Amino acid sequence: MPSLVPEGTTKGTISEYNAITFSAFLIGGALGGILFGALSDRIGRKKTMSLTILFYSLFTCLSAFSQDWWQFAGFRFLVALGVGGEWAVASTLVAESFPPKARARVGSIFHASSVLGTYLAILAGAFIIGNESIQQYAEDAGYPSLPWRIGFALGVVPSFLIIWIRRSLKEPESWQNAQNAAKSDSSKQMGSILNLFSSPYLKSTCIGIILASIGFATFWGVHIYGKDAFLKTIESEYVAEFKANEPTVTQEEIEVYLDSIKATLKKWEMLGMFLTTTGGGLGLLAFGPLCEWLGRRWAFFLFHIGGLISTYLLFQLFNNSIVIGCFLPVFGFLTLGMHAGYAIYFPELYPTRLRSTGAGTCFNGGRILAAPILLLAGWMQSQKVGFTLAQTATILSLLYIVGAILPFFAKETKGSALME
Repeated sequence: MPSLVPEGTTKGTISEYNAITFSAFLIGGALGGILFGALSDRIGRKKTMSLTILFYSLFTCLSAFSQDWWQFAGFRFLVALGVGGEWAVASTLVAESFPPKARARVGSIFHASSVLGTYLAILAGAFIIGNESIQQYAEDAGYPSLPWRIGFALGVVPSFLIIWIRRSLKEPESWQNAQNAAKSDSSKQMGSILNLFSSPYLKSTCIGIILASIGFATFWGVHIYGKDAFLKTIESEYVAEFKANEPTVTQEEIEVYLDSIKATLKKWEMLGMFLTTTGGGLGLLAFGPLCEWLGRRWAFFLFHIGGLISTYLLFQLFNNSIVIGCFLPVFGFLTLGMHAGYAIYFPELYPTRLRSTGAGTCFNGGRILAAPILLLAGWMQSQKVGFTLAQTATILSLLYIVGAILPFFAKETKGSALME
């Protein structure tokens, strides 16, 4: 973002632009999940899966060519259309492919596989964006934004998955049966968004959307800042060492010094992201077995309460880089693990003819509700208000309380077969 705004733009303004961009991503994901989810129920999982992957791969690549912050925000919106749609289709496909006794565990594995993508992003951040040789070459060439643009251009790679999907993936038998039933019975319409808000499904849809909105708001407003808390502590330790060697150093000299080690700091940031992501992946994997043991409600309860406590410890209590580094996997485990529950729980709330539409609407409808919260977070960190990142994350973590209580108003689906 700093390379896409005029020189001299304040950090507060950049935070607002980032918040707008994150919000655009959430709104795009919401629309994509709802629209592609309904399309999946109507034309099939296989075709829709290919379309969503093509969408997010193409526009991630095109993001590399952004020349202004609003262009980048627009591309993130388009990327999110595909990302939201792909989740709706894939979670449904996984749910329809396994029996009840394995469904929760496989759903956790499915959602945890997103960690592999984050690892690839970490590699791009550490060895492309944080590569000193590439950065030096880009600056010598008068194009300092080149490293991050290369990182986004690599987003075209997932499009090659379409070849495998078109050759190997088959439509679930349950979807084919539902499609045949819809042809002979008009009351069993496939992929109707309005049906989600009819009396049999209204309560489940509302609870699902609110639950997902809490997950998205705390992911972008709490979880993702774990690496920043680590980086801020590392940065302060570098500055303290620099001041020890240069007792009369000025703030301007500190800024120049930090700029000279930005590649090193980027690698520390990626380490923080790696630690948080690794813990998050383990949390996602653990959610499925916990669902089978305690049920969906109690699994959501325990992870949300754990997220609340770990956020307070990270942002308000710990201030040593070693302690924070060791705690980040625990923080990631507790603040991300409940997201696997969305892939497990949402498809279980609807019959086959509405499953992808319902799962997509719940998961991605949450993005719409989360978007204003992220705008609020950006405003809180602006110059007008002046809240620190730690204060903002701590305040947003109070949403975990709602997430802990809400599932007890929803139905328990442990051990039940999917509705036909």
